[in-house]
Amino acid sequence: MPSGAVQRRLPASLREHGTFRLLFWGQALSVVGDRITPVAIAFAVLGLGSASDLGLVLAAGGIPFALFALAGGVWADRVGRRRVMLASDVVRALSQGVTAALLLTGNAEVWMLAVLAFVYGTAAAVFMPALMGLIPQTVSHARLQEANGLLALTRSTASVAGPALAGVLVVSAGSGEAIAVDAATFVVSALCLARMRLGAEPGAASPGGDAVPAGHEPFLAGLRRGWYEVRSRRWLTWGLFAMSTYHVFVLPSVFVLGPALAAKQLDGASSWAAIVAAFGIGGVLGNVLALRLPLRRPVFTAALALVGASTQAAIIGCGLGTVGIAALELLAGISVALFFTLWDLSIQEQIPAHAVSRVSAYDFSVSMGLMPLGMAMAGPIADALGLQATLLGMSAVGLAGALAWLAQPSVRRLRRPPATAPPSVVPTPAPGSASPVAAGERHA
Repeated sequence: MPSGAVQRRLPASLREHGTFRLLFWGQALSVVGDRITPVAIAFAVLGLGSASDLGLVLAAGGIPFALFALAGGVWADRVGRRRVMLASDVVRALSQGVTAALLLTGNAEVWMLAVLAFVYGTAAAVFMPALMGLIPQTVSHARLQEANGLLALTRSTASVAGPALAGVLVVSAGSGEAIAVDAATFVVSALCLARMRLGAEPGAASPGGDAVPAGHEPFLAGLRRGWYEVRSRRWLTWGLFAMSTYHVFVLPSVFVLGPALAAKQLDGASSWAAIVAAFGIGGVLGNVLALRLPLRRPVFTAALALVGASTQAAIIGCGLGTVGIAALELLAGISVALFFTLWDLSIQEQIPAHAVSRVSAYDFSVSMGLMPLGMAMAGPIADALGLQATLLGMSAVGLAGALAWLAQPSVRRLRRPPATAPPSVVPTPAPGSASPVAAGERHA
């Protein structure tokens, strides 16, 4: 097919926005590496120690989200999102490079891998809030939904392809070589970020659009400002509550108890692989829908999608067999993809541009930061209540949180802002100031 025809078939945001193209291709490659690492590090640690050692290394990589995501959001809004992301990519390239070198030379020990996982997790914790704030700076407001859908589509596709590629690399070469591939993807992502030239955002502090008005704000004041942006919007505070129940109760029960149920009541690893693959396909389909659906109320649609996503644990414990569970998990995958894409879009559209990364940091703190707590709870609860009862109960808690969010009047009323008026041009009242309309309801 001629290159011109290929270009015309690309989504408009990839055709029209050179800056977004750099972000997209850098992230598309990087997320594949992100999906390679869990498989490679699991086999590397199990080759050195026990399952408990693997749990230690995984926890070391997850804890930084609870410790540093908030600080990362403040710093991204202070010094510039691209700069924070670039530094994060460099740190992760180095940490993964050292990990690969230790494994390739046979000098790796479990404690070394745990320390490097903590460094990696810290860099990832500051990267994600910065990314959420940078996306609106790379595309026009009219293309923001499409841009979020494209980036989410790369993550869903990588979730299917990445583990398969990791398996091939680990079997044919080794864990060290697989992690070296991940390190190389961060180098490519950093080069893409370094080449980006951002246009000025409304109210930006620098001609390049990389710094934001928060650059002269003290750190603690920036942190308080982010919390003010959250608590002044009921749709957002209740959304964070619903997301925390999903990440503490639903997802850990799936990750921890799903394989155990497959081993005891289904056909073991083959059944679990089929269920996970079906969920991944659903995620891809959901992101394709998010690319094109003309949604006037993305917050309301996200809340409905979270209701569907919260059934994941109950589906696994429903007793329908591998085929029935896989079919329902495909539908759950569609719901999960729609929820996360539309949630990110809503934050980017409804929050002032200078505070998007700080608000996203609260998001990552209550989701990724709290998930290790759920991981630790799921096993002991299942030992006391049984696998199926725990899976059904965990979904019930998640559903209660999602329905409580959906019941909020602001969730049902909130509309997208006009395509010609991005949220950054709409002033937000200062903390403590009087306002006839709550800050989060300006588009209701």
